[in-house]
Amino acid sequence: MLKKNRLGKSNLFVTPLTLGCMSLGTNRNKAINMLHHAIDSGINHVDTADLYGFGENEKIVGEAIKQKREKIVLTTKVGNHFDKQKRTWFWDPRKEYIEKAVDDSLKRLQTDYIDLYLLHGGTMDDDMDDTIEAFERLKSEGKIRAYGISSIRPNVINEYMNRANIDVVMMQYSMLDRRPEELLDMLNEKKISVLARGPLAKGILSNDSQKLHTKGMEGFVQYSEIELKNTIQHLSELNESITTLAFQFVLQHPAVASCVFGASTMNQLEENIRNSRISPMKTGLYEQIKKITKQLPYEEHRIR
Repeated sequence: MLKKNRLGKSNLFVTPLTLGCMSLGTNRNKAINMLHHAIDSGINHVDTADLYGFGENEKIVGEAIKQKREKIVLTTKVGNHFDKQKRTWFWDPRKEYIEKAVDDSLKRLQTDYIDLYLLHGGTMDDDMDDTIEAFERLKSEGKIRAYGISSIRPNVINEYMNRANIDVVMMQYSMLDRRPEELLDMLNEKKISVLARGPLAKGILSNDSQKLHTKGMEGFVQYSEIELKNTIQHLSELNESITTLAFQFVLQHPAVASCVFGASTMNQLEENIRNSRISPMKTGLYEQIKKITKQLPYEEHRIR
């Protein structure tokens, strides 16, 4: 049984592993089997979004968890106003849209409440007070239990951190993308939890060395292809499973409550679960990894 970490100041507790559902695909039986396998393996947190598959992903998740709803912490996202027929969308964080979109998500998910509702992006030009009012109303109505934001923009995160009662920030974080570290201490002090998506850096940090050649051909974040190869080589010299190190590293900071990983096949799912049975990182490894990898700031959307 995996331990559980509290999300912010909410009453939600999630396992250190979260199944991100975007990669599950559109084969309903296959996707549902994978979701059931993840849940039966001890994972209690699943993450989707209304935009994934223009609503289809939520439908699949809803079908999969309807008999297991009380065991699951369910996260979905809002803010991308989409047209399923035209397969187009635009950014829309207005209160009126959020209050309509949540009902559509609830219907697709076959549930009467969402545990964690995330704003799926955000800009400094948004009417944030309007957006926050929508989330607070949904919380008071019982349609959602907690809310937060999914963003990698420090200035936007800072605004929500100081203006809203958010419990969670979801952001991309891995050994190869350490930019969030400039925010982690501040978020932890405010008791706002981090959901770290992409802990395996598109699969580059998996034990499958072929992924480095296919996924890393054009580099990653601020690593060139050559830098990636050299960094992975140095990590492999630590004589540990790179996948295990990837999960352990991200979870080392107390602000991080869970790693959000994706899988498109049952084999990938089983491999990630097997390699992420979280045990304490060996003494000294964390600092070694920090020396091997880059710690870079966000170049854009700075806090003023």
